[in-house]
Amino acid sequence: MTRDEAWRLLCEYTQSENLRRHALAVEACMRYYARIFGEDEELWGVVGLLHDFDYERYPSLEEHPFRGMEILRARGAPEVIIRAVGAHANHTGIPRESLLERAIFACDEISGFVIAVALVKGRTLSAVTPESVRKRMKEKGFARGVNRDDLLQGAEELGIPFDEHVEHVVRALQGIADQLGLNP
Repeated sequence: MTRDEAWRLLCEYTQSENLRRHALAVEACMRYYARIFGEDEELWGVVGLLHDFDYERYPSLEEHPFRGMEILRARGAPEVIIRAVGAHANHTGIPRESLLERAIFACDEISGFVIAVALVKGRTLSAVTPESVRKRMKEKGFARGVNRDDLLQGAEELGIPFDEHVEHVVRALQGIADQLGLNP
């Protein structure tokens, strides 16, 4: 599946600009990590774009991402993509066995959290530090939908210290800051 095909599928199922931006953010993080690990940047980027493509239509834990996996399978997507989409969330029960699967889990929630921190820091990603992320993680009311344990678990599963993970995510997002409505 090409990036263009993935983008069209995302746009077919996702009308929300915020959800599309989230997909772009996760794609950027996945591509960044693919370069670090010497992996297939296109494949990793496609997984980043598609991990939540079904969420707007099927937001319940019973349906997301299972419906998306069915749609991908029906459209002939490679099993490696389908499995990674399924493994991106703990509630699916799909064990993360590959580096790709661990990376999509690690990039999903942290990308949104880093963006939320940037928004309160004048929409500027360069103002986001590991310390500012850790500080906000302690505030229960800040980005309350983000499971703090998942943020830490993602870095741990990648084998990267949390602070370094935050720095990687910030750098990845700086590359697409304009598309996210942020300053680098």
